[in-house]
Amino acid sequence: MTSASEEKIKSAFNDKSWNEIKTEDSWRIFKIMSEFVEGFEKLSRIGPCVSIFGSARTSSNHKYYKMAEEIAFKLTQFGYGIITGGGPGIMEAGNLGAMRGKGRSVGLNINLPFEQSANLFIDPDKLIAFDHFYVRKTMFIKYAQGFIALPGGFGTMDELFESLTLIQTEKIGQFPIVLVGKSYWEGLVNWLKEVMLQQYGYINVNDLDIFTIVDDADSAVEIINKFYSKYLLSPNF
Repeated sequence: MTSASEEKIKSAFNDKSWNEIKTEDSWRIFKIMSEFVEGFEKLSRIGPCVSIFGSARTSSNHKYYKMAEEIAFKLTQFGYGIITGGGPGIMEAGNLGAMRGKGRSVGLNINLPFEQSANLFIDPDKLIAFDHFYVRKTMFIKYAQGFIALPGGFGTMDELFESLTLIQTEKIGQFPIVLVGKSYWEGLVNWLKEVMLQQYGYINVNDLDIFTIVDDADSAVEIINKFYSKYLLSPNF
């Protein structure tokens, strides 16, 4: 454990006066509010978008980087904008594809002490930096009409399961969720089926219909378009 981690743990146990707690929490509330306000103001006018999730650690020569770029490019040709986490890896690929397709390229960056700086392919007026993950996740969900998850780590899983939970609990509509990369996702999906569903009964069988696994860019784009053609809806920019 690093000394910085130890200090954070120790500070959590420090006694604080009521005035200290109230002052710190009050300022934190204003900071959180300001992030929500900026996000709502900048994103309320972007039009139909698809959020693309995936690892910041994916290199530019990796097949999933190229696939993310291709998916983003093809979605822009059908009129969708692209929302990513604004960083490197899969996020960069999504923004690059959007820029190459002359579509709207949105980056919701997060301030981290490592591995996350904004990529160069985000529209300057659509780059937002957040300190709080939960505010950022709200923006991912609120302003997207579909979600595409490529292989990633804890952050990708957090974003994916946030989307799944909100759809399962009917807090948002059943927008399409596409998992790209069968070899990466099948182990997780098998666990959901065999353990979470069959062994414990913690989800319903129809919860597994919330998402679809594909292995190529065309299939991912087709799922998004097929969903909206069913409702006779199309992007308006």
